[in-house]
Amino acid sequence: MNIAITGGGTGGHLAIANALKEELNSRGLKPIYIGSQNGQDKDWFNNDNGFKVTYFLNSKGVVNKKGLKKLFVLTDIIKSSFTCKDILKKHNIKAVFCVGGYSAAPASFASILSKVPLYIHEQNAVVGKLNKLLKPFSKEFFSSYDNNSKVKEYPVSDKFFESKRIRNNLNTIIFLGGSQGANFINNLAMKTVPKLKEKGFDIIHQTGKNDFSKCNEFYKKNFLHVECFDFNKEILESLKKSDFAISRAGASTLWELSANNLPALFIPYPHAAKNHQYFNAKKLCDQNAGLLTIQDELNEEVLFKILDNLKLNQMSKNLSHTITKNGIKEITNIILKG
Repeated sequence: MNIAITGGGTGGHLAIANALKEELNSRGLKPIYIGSQNGQDKDWFNNDNGFKVTYFLNSKGVVNKKGLKKLFVLTDIIKSSFTCKDILKKHNIKAVFCVGGYSAAPASFASILSKVPLYIHEQNAVVGKLNKLLKPFSKEFFSSYDNNSKVKEYPVSDKFFESKRIRNNLNTIIFLGGSQGANFINNLAMKTVPKLKEKGFDIIHQTGKNDFSKCNEFYKKNFLHVECFDFNKEILESLKKSDFAISRAGASTLWELSANNLPALFIPYPHAAKNHQYFNAKKLCDQNAGLLTIQDELNEEVLFKILDNLKLNQMSKNLSHTITKNGIKEITNIILKG
């Protein structure tokens, strides 16, 4: 069965696309990928042998565009949709799997125009604008937050489950700055790491691309031994060594931490659309499986109080009840059944 995966822009969308690709590969199938030249799509999937072929179109987001700029973007999406219609026909595509993000628009509209079944995965507690628009036209709409979803489990790669462990002692703290870099979290790390090192903690800091040089130079200048890197798709090796995370609350990261039983303090990105990161994290925190604070209320003093009062073991145990394996297998079964 020939399947097209579309969508991306950010790591959260692309992680789902990657999970489906890996599951299809395990069944001897190679999908095609349709994304954008903009965003992170090419960084993830250019020259990826798991796909039969990859297409990167010049698609852009409509959000925050005004006047003529919005009109030009919409015009480009319409043109790209007809390009995608030809791509779907060329590869005899029988299903399109949309993970959301502006990258998904052309191929998703093309699936509707071509009457090819459209399957959607929504990562966040608040449905994105594109997915909301597409939902009535979809054959299935998957979401961990939607009670009507046939699959409630978030699609997380098996490897996060296979290396999970209950955290009992706080020895290693990981700061997760995201693929591009969460400036607030990176600055918080630089303010607190010297004292954390004095207390004997090991520190891992994933800075994102934008702040890597600044953070790395700070640690070197102050002779602080920190495992510091910009971005790595194989983040699992760092998570396995960690006992507690300080992170944004993008859905992909949140559920990967959950699958690995790694407790976290979530600091939602305050400008995320409809504050969706806050609502992502709230689901876990309502189950006493994580901690949540807004960045305006967090400083060094508050962070140290949080660390001093952690119920690490209990949070880690509670995480084991929030997500189970096989989410991506169940989704794949539904798509292949048609």
